[in-house]
Amino acid sequence: MPPPSEPSRVRKVLRGVFNPFHAAQRTFRPSRPGIVHDPQVRKLQLWRTVLGLAAWVGLLLAYQAALSAGGVKAVADDRFDQSWSSVLALVCTFPVVVGGFVAAARGRLRRLYLRRALRPLGAVVAIMATMGTSALAMAPELAGVREAVGLPGKIAIAVLTLWSIGFALYGIGLSLVHVFRTADIHEVLPPVLAGVLVWETAVMDVVTGAYPQVPAGVRAVFVLGAPVTVTALSWWELRRLRRHHGFTIRGALGR
Repeated sequence: MPPPSEPSRVRKVLRGVFNPFHAAQRTFRPSRPGIVHDPQVRKLQLWRTVLGLAAWVGLLLAYQAALSAGGVKAVADDRFDQSWSSVLALVCTFPVVVGGFVAAARGRLRRLYLRRALRPLGAVVAIMATMGTSALAMAPELAGVREAVGLPGKIAIAVLTLWSIGFALYGIGLSLVHVFRTADIHEVLPPVLAGVLVWETAVMDVVTGAYPQVPAGVRAVFVLGAPVTVTALSWWELRRLRRHHGFTIRGALGR
């Protein structure tokens, strides 16, 4: 039996148009030819995300952050806001860390990484573009635009908004797991960028006084638990890349 033929580019584009989750996978998952895929690392990253969410919700519920259906909704909204804040922090951190990585590389590696950075940069632009779609559909300042386009325009905006919501929700998760597909630049970059991001988030929690209803000792353990865990995971991932695949930060920079 002959193997199934590869879908044409047009079919791939149409599938993304009709399926926002497929479009998110194409946009936020690394896909560079020759990239190293380590199943153990990916499983651990997924479990870290699931357990982190469970611990966060459990902590708030344990200290009566949600005592009603409305409170549970507030917990979910807060968790989404925190995830979105993490993505925004990653957007701001991305050019600094990636720019420093590319600048530190030598010779032809610098040009190679600049070319490879186009897809991760496209992922950043895509996640930010969803904010514009939401504003077009809901911002009071743009009510005049919605009235001007009439009923067909409103229907088109509604369809685009629904598509963007599915794309953004799935994209946020993929962006955090795959760190804006920076493995397309080099495999050692995601654990480095993830470590920087999680410590930034911890500092933001301290500065903004997050989780005020939780006792100080428990809050300190919770706020520091995530960066310590992610840092350990990042170190383990870098160690695994070095031992099993021969990748090091110095080698990636050509030094």
